This record gives sequence, structure tokens and C-alpha cells, in this order.
Amino acid sequence: MNALTLPDIAAQTSAQAQPALDFVGMQQIALPVQLAGMPLACRVDAGVSLDDASARGIHMSRLYLALEALEHQPLTLPAVKRVLRQFLDSHEGLSQRAYLNLRGELLLKRPALVSPLAGWKAYPVALNTRLDATGFHVELQLTLGYSSTCPCSAALARQLIQQRFVDDFAGKSLDHADIIDWLGSSQGILATPHSQRSEARLQLHLDPTLQELPLLHWLDSAEAALGTALQTAVKRADEQAFALANGQNLMFCEDAARRLHQTLREQDGLQRFALEVVHAESLHAHDAVARSHWSRPA
Repeated sequence: MNALTLPDIAAQTSAQAQPALDFVGMQQIALPVQLAGMPLACRVDAGVSLDDASARGIHMSRLYLALEALEHQPLTLPAVKRVLRQFLDSHEGLSQRAYLNLRGELLLKRPALVSPLAGWKAYPVALNTRLDATGFHVELQLTLGYSSTCPCSAALARQLIQQRFVDDFAGKSLDHADIIDWLGSSQGILATPHSQRSEARLQLHLDPTLQELPLLHWLDSAEAALGTALQTAVKRADEQAFALANGQNLMFCEDAARRLHQTLREQDGLQRFALEVVHAESLHAHDAVARSHWSRPA
């Protein structure tokens, strides 16, 4: 045997037919890309099906090297599709399906509500793609945090405040200055509604012909629909504005899910979606959850 010829065990064939495998490849590959104009340190799963019953394995190094085309470049669907096509071309006769999944945390600098301050927020994001005989399939997963104030709790707090007002001013003539002082005291506002940090998880099935990913637009639209996006750096004026936003956007989990559902239906580039909102209850020791889904009519 020629000393320069290295054995390729994966290329060996088996005399006996073996079952096909749905996925063979690698996961947790580190890969730097650009998404929404920001660097994103991704973890990548890359693989193909193994459909040749006589083949022992695939050529994983070919998948790994194909990922170089995405390094430090804007992440677009055409670029991902080209990599998936390279996966299949480099495994011609072995594989009929190719997979590429990327996930990471997108860091976006978000302004405060009123003051000139700004800070960084992390948005978990995942892009799951597949190329096979049925076409190019793309799912984008986004997670965003927001605050939710319970409408029932707000109504109960208002009732207590009303009753305290009746008790404190019973039989007295109403004086404007006294009322202002009462409203600004803890004696008057003796109850507050409960709020909780909440989370929306979006699964967006994208039009595979999209040339660009309008990720920022989808995130901004979702946060605008909810009205109470989590903040970063704040001054007291921002905290007051946030309290106002919560008071103007009282939400059960059902309300939040319906707001997001309506907003996502209006977005271009989506074929279908599923969503879940989770309100981490501050009253109960359990979470409140609502889910919804939609498909664009054929």
C-alpha cells in the first residue's frame, strides 16, 4: 500500500443493507456571523441524511468546511441555501436532505423611554433550515421579554383605593389641595396591582425566497404590540414612563397572545407561525401560558 494514501473508512461499503439515517453530522459548532447588522457568535448544527443503505458514513469535514462561506458575513437565506446545496452536492448519492441550524443571542442596543440613556438587551434567536426534494424550509425562533400587569389585580387595587377615599373624606368638604396630597400619599394609594416579567416565544416559518431577514422590524413590531418591553439603563423619568406604559397596557396572557397574533398576521414574509407567551406569576407559584398559531391561506 502506498504510504501516502490515507485510509477513508467512511467511504467503505457494507455488503449488508443498513437502515437509512435521518440525520448524521455535527452540533455545537462555533461560528461567527452577522445578523441584523450585529456580530453573532453562533452555535451550529450541520448534517445530512444518510440514505445509501450500503454506505458506512458521511464526510463530516466537508460539512464543516462548507460553513466557512457564512463566516463574518451577513446571514441571509440565499447564503444559507447555498451552503445546504453544497452539503448535498458533496454527498451526492449518499444524502437527500441537508440541515443547518444556527442559534445564539443577538445583542441590540435599546434606548430608554424618555432619557438619553441606552443599554444592551439579549434576544435569543435560532434559525432552523432544511433543503430536500420538497424545497427550502426555514423557521426562525425569537424570544423577547416584557412586563405584564394583571387587569384583575389592577381593578381590585382601584376598588380598595376608592373605598379608602370614601372612608377618609366621609362627611368632609372636598378640597382640591387635600385630594392632591391624599393621592400622593401611601395612605391614599394603599394597594398596587401585581406585575411580572413575561416572555414571548415566536416560531416564524419564513418565505424561503426572502432576500433579507427583517429581524429588527419583526422584533420592533412585537414589542410595540405589547407596549411594555423590558428596559435596560433607566433614570427615574424612564421608570415613571414604564409605570405609565404598564398601566395603559394591562394584560392577561390571553391579551398578550392576541396582540402578538394580530401583529404577526400583518407581517410580510411569514408563511405561518406559532407563538407562546409565559407570564411568570408574582401572585401564584405557577405560570400563566397562552399559545396560538396561524397559517397563510394557500
